[in-house]
Amino acid sequence: MRSAYIKIRKRTAKKLQKPELLRVSMYSFRHYFATMLYHKTKDILLVKQKLGHKRLETTLIYTHLINFQEDEYVARTATTTEEALKLLEAGFEYVTEMDGLKLFRKRK
Repeated sequence: MRSAYIKIRKRTAKKLQKPELLRVSMYSFRHYFATMLYHKTKDILLVKQKLGHKRLETTLIYTHLINFQEDEYVARTATTTEEALKLLEAGFEYVTEMDGLKLFRKRK
């Protein structure tokens, strides 16, 4: 899969005349996924689980790129009804469901 990605990346960079595309690695997509998932959910343990990491310290490497201090909501996820009930009791409001996860938010 890696060699196929490299071939496509080279072909696309040449066709579009954008050599900066050659700097985009497969791990760039992994960092982007982890950062965006954390930004949407604020649940670092969920990101750890989705990336398949054993140590939280490893996951933190992937999510340090964006400053999230300006967000006005705290978000959490729930996979079971019991987890959702606990979040609702804690003052969170239901937002939507994504990939089998229920997303909740609460104003800071």
